[in-house]
Order: sequence, then structure tokens, then C-alpha cells
Amino acid sequence: MFGLSAAVRVYLARKPADMRKSFDGLSALASGSLALDPLSGHLFVFVNKRRDRIKILYWDRDGLAVWAKRLERGTFRLPAATSGRVEMTTAELAALLAGIDLNTARRRVRYSRPAPSLQNSQTSAPTVDPQ
Repeated sequence: MFGLSAAVRVYLARKPADMRKSFDGLSALASGSLALDPLSGHLFVFVNKRRDRIKILYWDRDGLAVWAKRLERGTFRLPAATSGRVEMTTAELAALLAGIDLNTARRRVRYSRPAPSLQNSQTSAPTVDPQ
């Protein structure tokens, strides 16, 4: 597809979108129904009702860009969600575009950096475990 950094966020709209929409219409959906800034540099993914077409809106340094894909056979299998939008990783977006069902795929355990606690952030020197 295109090179994406890990800092880029991907937002999938769960409500079907009219695929006749282009830059302005998709931008209005991103700011209206998703309540996000379309000029933020993040990716906004929209799927039609039949789930055989997908459009991705993003800000490309000097203007909006739209990437589109139409399946000749089959449908996109969207991840389950309770709200109107789903935040995905770029790897999950690549899997979605490749036809992988994210609902049945299992994520293997990986290291994730622990969130800093308030107590540790107030001290200036790091603590060292004596063991």
C-alpha cells in the first residue's frame, strides 16, 4: 500500500458510507460522525453498505488524499465494535485490506511498555530493583 509510521492512527467508521463521496464529503464524515480532525495526518477508513468497497482519507502534507479499493469478489470483514468508530493499528489495516478476518485472528503476546504511574513520574531519579 504505502509506508506508514507507527505514530499514524487509523480510524474505521462503522457506519456505512456513500462511496460517491470524495474529498469534501469524506472530510465532513471524519469531522462530523467520527468527531475527529481530518487534517490531523491520521487515516480515516470508510466502507460501503455491501462492504465490497473501501476508501481511506488522509492528509498528505499539502492536501487531502483518497485511496480506494473495490473487491471483485468477496467482502471486507470489519472488526467488531460497540461504538461508531474503531481505532486500529496500521498492521490491522493491512490485514483488513488483505482479507484477514480480524475477529477470528489471535494476537500473540508481545511486550508492551507499562504506563507510568503518578508516583514514579513525580520522582526525579529512577528506582533500581536491588535483586
